[in-house]
Amino acid sequence: MTETEKLRIDKYLWAIRLFKTRSLATDACKAGRVKLNGQNIKPSAIVKVGDVYQVSKGIEKKIIEVVELSYNRTDSPTALTKYNDLTPVEETHAFKSMFHAPGLKRDRGTGRPTKKDRRETDDLLGGMFEED
Repeated sequence: MTETEKLRIDKYLWAIRLFKTRSLATDACKAGRVKLNGQNIKPSAIVKVGDVYQVSKGIEKKIIEVVELSYNRTDSPTALTKYNDLTPVEETHAFKSMFHAPGLKRDRGTGRPTKKDRRETDDLLGGMFEED
């Protein structure tokens, strides 16, 4: 491999727009939130086509496969062609549905909710935000 063919994982994650800055990608690698074959990797690890990485970003978890190397940050449609997203559909919907909770509104002028109203609201939500 020549020097121009080598690409660090932190730079790759920044170039494909998984992280806003390269330093955030570096910090994620150092914190153990980027894994290759279940093993934590350093920010200086070399990326190869065909590698499968597990990336955790907050509550979002992604599994990506490297399709093409990207040395520079590009626009979003081009960046999406550089990797395959192998994240299971259940995990993606679970993340997205968390933000689509029903909006509960009370009529104006009804005053504070009573204990009974609060219990009814809790039953309606049914533990939507509890983790199993």
